[in-house]
Amino acid sequence: MNKNTNPETIYIDEFDYPLPDERIAKYPVSPRDSSKLLVYQDNEITESKFRNIAGFLPENALLVYNNTRVIQARLLFRKKTGASIEVFCLEPLTPADYAQSLGTNTECIWKCMVGNLKKWKEEILSKEIVIKGKLLIFSAELLKTNGNTHEILFRWNNPEIHFADILENAGELPIPPYLHRKTEESDLTTYQTVYSKIKGSVAAPTAGLHFTDNVFETLKPRHIEIEEITLHVGAGTFQPVKTHDISEHTMHSEVISVQRETIEHIRTKQGNIIAVGTTSVRTLESLYYIGMLLSENTIGKEDKIHIPQWMPYEHAANLTVSEALQAILDYLDKNKLSALHADTQIMIRPGYKFKIVNGIITNFHQPKSTLLLLVSAFVNGNWKQIYDYALSHDFRFLSYGDSSLLLK
Repeated sequence: MNKNTNPETIYIDEFDYPLPDERIAKYPVSPRDSSKLLVYQDNEITESKFRNIAGFLPENALLVYNNTRVIQARLLFRKKTGASIEVFCLEPLTPADYAQSLGTNTECIWKCMVGNLKKWKEEILSKEIVIKGKLLIFSAELLKTNGNTHEILFRWNNPEIHFADILENAGELPIPPYLHRKTEESDLTTYQTVYSKIKGSVAAPTAGLHFTDNVFETLKPRHIEIEEITLHVGAGTFQPVKTHDISEHTMHSEVISVQRETIEHIRTKQGNIIAVGTTSVRTLESLYYIGMLLSENTIGKEDKIHIPQWMPYEHAANLTVSEALQAILDYLDKNKLSALHADTQIMIRPGYKFKIVNGIITNFHQPKSTLLLLVSAFVNGNWKQIYDYALSHDFRFLSYGDSSLLLK
């Protein structure tokens, strides 16, 4: 069992709160930046509209957002008997790189979840699809089962068509299950950030859904700069904590990518870093621990860089942030790499000491979720004060809900 060696015991029941269904936003507001904004700093709460966020951000801050784009990852097949099988693509296995897998033109293997699995035995599922005016046969074959996920081999008979084309034409955008509705045409736009571009997520980094071109314009007079990172959000983001003691919860792992110049920029802006969303927080904080690993000179160019969920609690923080980031830059230079690629399983819970992030823009999260644990860690346990205020002042919750700005 992946057990936390830190002696502090934290029970998930302490992070519960009543969330009536009517407080869950089923659709976003329009325009995006007209959503409400709760601002928390120094134990004080104020509220405004998201379009006014620039006035609450520190001057000369560096805003870091996640540029991932949600893919239409839900595929529906029908057996010859008429039974419907849903295949939900989670992450690529062969090839394992997102861009390469989405660019394949005959076959690829993905880790998937399967709905109505008991009806799918050994039959290869197939369907006809018309893409770019051409008919193709698209098939899915169940190769292997690992727990509640499955390795699925996808094949198609037209080499001019890439897997990304198939998902865009035959897939369905996977909106969160707690919306309790089917995906609609409007979700294809509203469930993507205006700056999304790197395909790979199965859930949106929803803190960024409030941004508009106009909001970005308002940042300029305050000399607030922008950088982007990539973390492909997995379905694990919706995974509830089912263990009583959070030390027994296994965190999901997610792929991150950060450009070399972004790491340099972060290094020069220390003390004034605002993360847009929990995915950006996880990426930025993981950089410190990646730097720690690389400073030990045990990782080669071909080695996979992985941050285990309990590393922050099991390793003494013996580097400054500058030293950790410099270790990454040295590693990239030594291996002639323009970007850092890694995966992180980091768990940020109460007691965590933030190294890089000084402010967070984030929505209001589900009870008993790892995202709520992260928020609690950042606001020194004062999450109830914030959520009680939001509940009593008509804030809308979860993915399509309102926003908060949390500042140190």
